Amino acid sequence: MEIQHWRILLLIGVVFCLTTPNVNATQGRAVFYSKPYTPSKCFGNQNNGNLVAGVSDALWENGRACGKILIVSCIGGINQAPHPCKNGKSVAVKVVDYCEEGCQGIINLSEDAFNVIADTSAGIVKVNIR
Repeated sequence: MEIQHWRILLLIGVVFCLTTPNVNATQGRAVFYSKPYTPSKCFGNQNNGNLVAGVSDALWENGRACGKILIVSCIGGINQAPHPCKNGKSVAVKVVDYCEEGCQGIINLSEDAFNVIADTSAGIVKVNIR
């Protein structure tokens, strides 16, 4: 009988973990920008690769976001583009820039990064950011 209770508690724990939302995730809109990806606010003319992003005030933290690696996942479309998200895809991006006032999203992904998670013809998508 004792083992059966342990299995039930384990099962409840697994279900709880799988159904609890990620409290550290931020949701918002993502847009993209095309090459060249330099210069940037954080690193000037230093090349940081193709999977980079600029972030808006919501994530910028007065520049403390520079160099952070964020995991971005597409969760839905904003406009009428059919099938904007590439289901189940996430991309790790390095924050290299500040997306100044007028930025259309909470995060401005490089075109290469956006293309990993969404169809670039969508132009703008809803994302989870961790």
